Formats: sequence, structure tokens, C-alpha cells
Amino acid sequence: MSTLLLTGANRGLGLELCKQFLQSGWKVIATCRNPNNATRLSVLVDKYPEHLTVYALEVSNSDQIAELKTKIGEAPIDILFNNAGVYAGESNEFGSSNTEVWLDAFNINVISPMKMMETFVDNVAKGDMKIIASMSSKMGSINDNSSGGSYAYRSTKAALNSVMVCASYDLKPKGIAAIMLHPGWVRTDMGGPNGELSVEESATSMRETLTKATIRDTGKFFDIDGSIIPW
Repeated sequence: MSTLLLTGANRGLGLELCKQFLQSGWKVIATCRNPNNATRLSVLVDKYPEHLTVYALEVSNSDQIAELKTKIGEAPIDILFNNAGVYAGESNEFGSSNTEVWLDAFNINVISPMKMMETFVDNVAKGDMKIIASMSSKMGSINDNSSGGSYAYRSTKAALNSVMVCASYDLKPKGIAAIMLHPGWVRTDMGGPNGELSVEESATSMRETLTKATIRDTGKFFDIDGSIIPW
């Protein structure tokens, strides 16, 4: 049975990805900040008690990441998907930058995925698929930036892309592919009500990309339609 380790699984795209992978017969190790308050995730636990395990994890807390590793042990992981992230809306416009908010976003959006990779790389190396993916955004593409603004969000996603490309070289000898995904403009709390895609549509497309990826795709930045986004 294939295994997915997914952060930020309690709502939006994370919850839908969790649901779709479970429906496909996968084992899912899901994390969120407070499982006791994750009502919709608890429903999935009741429905898939043998396939879904939920752990508390604040991704910016290195001690909690280490604790999660202790709980998972050496179990193989086919896909590690760093989905958890923040928009940092308080520090996105020129003239309103906030150092504390920006650094917090950098910690969550950039350093946390790195720590997850470092902690669980051996688990992924034992899996059959050997995929590490991070939720990026086309807003992290410098080439695609034609409007400015969103300073904290754009910069942290650009930095995440750089981290993942570095990992693509370092982990290739282990047979591990490091890839980035753009979810599209989705109708979520972050994307707003005017998004072009439903949560179900976006998750379906990303799941297809994740399950089809191989070592030949390492270092690629995938758009929601499977095409490659320029840096």
C-alpha cells in the first residue's frame, strides 16, 4: 500500500487531497495544528480508520517535527507533500511590510518544508515512488510577476522554489524527485470566492501530477495543467 505524508491536512486543498488519496486506496499520514478541532478530518478518520492517521504538528516547530519522526519511525513514505503554508496578508503591500509577520511566513513557507525534507528523507528513500513535493504558487515565479505586490507571499514562494531546486540535485543520488506544484486559483480561504477552480478540481489535477511524477521530473515547477512554469 502506498503512503502519503501530508502537512496542513485539516482544510481546503489539504483536506481534499487527503480525501482523494484515501479514496484511491492510499495510506495517509495527515498532520494539522490541532486534530481535536479538525472536525472534517475526524470524519475521514472514522471512515478510513485503518488507512488514515492524524498527528498534531505545527510545521514551524522543529521539536514537533522530530516528535513526528519518532512516531512514524522508519516506515516507508512514497510521497511527502509539504502543503502547509501562509499568505502573510499583513505584510504583502508596499508601505505595510512587517518584519515579524514576514519572518514568520518565511519560517512556515520555506524553512519548515526544508526541515520536513531533512527529517523524512530516509523514509521517502525507502518508498517505491520517492517523491517530495511542496505547494508553491505561480506568484513565486519572477518571470510571471507582472503586477507587483504580495511581497511576503511572492518572496517566500520564490525562496521555497530555490530550496526545492537545490534539493532536486542533492537528493537525486537517492532516487528522490523534488518537485513544486502550483494549485491554480482556487476557491479557498486563501484564494477567495472568485477563484477559477473548485477545491476538488485542483486536488484532482495535483494528485495526478504527484502520482505520475518520476525522477525525470525532479526540479520541475508544475502548473495545475501539468505544464512547466518558468522561474
